[in-house]
Amino acid sequence: MVRENILTPADLIWPLFVTEGEGVDEPIATLPGVSRWSVDQIVHRADDAIELGIPCIALFPNTQADRRSDDGAEALNPDNLMCRAIRAIKSAHGDKIGVLTDVALDPYTAHGQDGLVDDAGYVLNDETVAMLVDQAVNQADAGADIIAPSDMMDGRIGAIRKALEMNGHNNVQIMSYAAKFASAFYGPFRDAVGSRGLLKGDKKGYQMDPANSDEALREVAMDIAEGADSVMVKPGLPYLDIVRRVKDNFDVPVFAYQVSGEYAMIEAAAAAGAGDRDALVLETLLAFKRAGCSGILSYHAVHAARMLNG
Repeated sequence: MVRENILTPADLIWPLFVTEGEGVDEPIATLPGVSRWSVDQIVHRADDAIELGIPCIALFPNTQADRRSDDGAEALNPDNLMCRAIRAIKSAHGDKIGVLTDVALDPYTAHGQDGLVDDAGYVLNDETVAMLVDQAVNQADAGADIIAPSDMMDGRIGAIRKALEMNGHNNVQIMSYAAKFASAFYGPFRDAVGSRGLLKGDKKGYQMDPANSDEALREVAMDIAEGADSVMVKPGLPYLDIVRRVKDNFDVPVFAYQVSGEYAMIEAAAAAGAGDRDALVLETLLAFKRAGCSGILSYHAVHAARMLNG
């Protein structure tokens, strides 16, 4: 009766990794309990989410090496892995489940960066934004409900919003990765999408310095002004202070991503007997709600939803 915050399955978004093939359930070594699934299996995972009351799934493709290139052109292929998965989910389930799609070039580039690079290895902001705009429209054409640019290029939210509306996608939302930090917690994710071994250099030139919080508010303000419907803070637990500051300063939904490294640490702690897995999962997810999150992207979403449903 006096509990100030309540966690429910409706607060969760389940990130899923899509790979080629049929009937594929490929475990990811650095993410115990998480797999890459082929498109047909992703449709079944959507079944699971609907049954548990999870309102949205987030898709991330594991693009084959022979489809990666320096210019990330596969991102614009209307029959790429991401678009096929979107269409399959929407064909099977329609509006019963929301589909959130990642907009960035790292799953498609041979160098593992989120954007196009020059000969010196620097990411080119404006040229990348033009690619991201076309990528976003490609995903919206396939049926995505929420476009989530994770690239951290300047000006991409306004450009994507304009392009979506010009192409008849007025009702497609934009969830901006507005405060995405250059974190050490992303390693297992890069394994999952196949970019860690390809990455040349680092992403500190466009992702945020973990020491900065005022900068995060400036980034959020810019993205909201450009047309973002909601914003994300990434990673999650080490940045709850950022979540709270964004919540206190802006009147938009705020989401957090409990990233792969956070998930892996909880799994490792539980496996070592350092804590009860169920309790660790629910306590950390509740912390996001307490900090002000409208929702949480978590690889623990299904496990948490099962516990919450009793």
